[in-house]
Amino acid sequence: MFNSLSGRFLILTIIFVMLAEVFIFVPSVARFRQDYLLERLERAQIASLALEADAMITAELESELLKNADVYNVVLRRDEARQLALSSPIPLPVEATYDMRDPSAWVLIRDAMMTLFSTDEEVIRVVGNPVQDGGLLIEITTAQMPLREAMLAYGRNVLILSAIISIITAALLFVAVRFLLVHPIKSLVEHMERYAAAPEDARQIISPTASVSELRAAETALQSMETQLSGALRQKGRLAQLGGAVAKVSHDLRNILTSAQLFTDRIESSEDPLVKRMAPKLVGSITRAVNLCETTLAFGRVDEPQPTLTRLDLQDLVDELLEGERLAVDDRDVAFVGDVPVGMMIRADGEQIYRVLSNLVRNARQAILATKEPGEIAIRAAEDDQSWCIQVSDTGPGLPQKAQEHLFQPFQGGVRKGGTGLGLVIASDLIRGHGGRLELTKTDGAGTTFTIHLPKANLALEPLDVAVAAPAETHLT
Repeated sequence: MFNSLSGRFLILTIIFVMLAEVFIFVPSVARFRQDYLLERLERAQIASLALEADAMITAELESELLKNADVYNVVLRRDEARQLALSSPIPLPVEATYDMRDPSAWVLIRDAMMTLFSTDEEVIRVVGNPVQDGGLLIEITTAQMPLREAMLAYGRNVLILSAIISIITAALLFVAVRFLLVHPIKSLVEHMERYAAAPEDARQIISPTASVSELRAAETALQSMETQLSGALRQKGRLAQLGGAVAKVSHDLRNILTSAQLFTDRIESSEDPLVKRMAPKLVGSITRAVNLCETTLAFGRVDEPQPTLTRLDLQDLVDELLEGERLAVDDRDVAFVGDVPVGMMIRADGEQIYRVLSNLVRNARQAILATKEPGEIAIRAAEDDQSWCIQVSDTGPGLPQKAQEHLFQPFQGGVRKGGTGLGLVIASDLIRGHGGRLELTKTDGAGTTFTIHLPKANLALEPLDVAVAAPAETHLT
């Protein structure tokens, strides 16, 4: 119970009400003490009137008057003359004098606390103004212990009453909180659990019914979120079904095209001039179709393994990659440059980083060859305290605006004719699996630069706010 919202609210209510009663208790006890002493002064003044009525009174009557007034002696001052009206033996010396003629609130509270914490039998002197203008001053001596006992009894009554009020108030608030807050929150939680069990069921979407404005706002926001989520799940299901169908079609089509590719090898050996002229175009078309099927199947695989992070020499990996690229083209068409610091070790999956760099270099090579002009492709690397930076740059024609807008979107960011636009998407996914990011840092008529950021720590890098950022030339030289 006490771990619940209503239980804790009940405890806090009792505590706060008791604190409020304590703040009320202190001045109340001070006021009670003041009234008690003023009453003693008034009773002493009334007892002194008997002396004025009969100047000669017996010792027994004087003792009875003092006992009824609960004082030891009474002194009246009239016309600047002090007069001992009634007196009896004082058992102890007078320890303190309290002036009740217009005392401040602070003085009353201070004296009340001193009286409460005093445990010794003491005699005090009290000075005040006589009632009904019965003189200039009245002064009495009395015992302090009866005053303290009366204050303690009054305080106990106040505390008991405060506790009763606190419990009743807390109970009422407990019931109100459970009815107005706890029950609606529990209903909201139960609905969320039911929705989580069947999010595709549109009947599980909440309908706002709360009367409390804050809870109704929460239900409205939850309704909007569940509506969007249910729609997204339905769309995801349709896309999954469509993706499965596309994968099956691509698989079967790839097998058919592979067989057709084998027949084209024999067609190329034909001596017919027309066949010789058409065969390369046929081979190119079939090859592009096979690549499209293979790329689509690769992208559709959701079982891409998590990267196996190991320490590897980046220079060796780049040298191996560029050596293979140099065999694919003539040095007069494309020049390859590797600028990686000797001994630079990175923590990454070597196979996946090789695939990413190979994809970027291949795209750059195809862009340069399409211009029919010589060009250069460079891979540079640097590091700082937070990350490793790898740049792949070329001197090609740059990316068109449409390609930049859909750069990392599947089937939309392709540049060359017949391309699928999946290469950069897959590369970006692989880098994100390392906790890093792949970004386009430069593209214009002088060339294009992609930058890979790999974090040295275990935390993923924060995404950039823009798709195209300034080149990180301060890190790479």
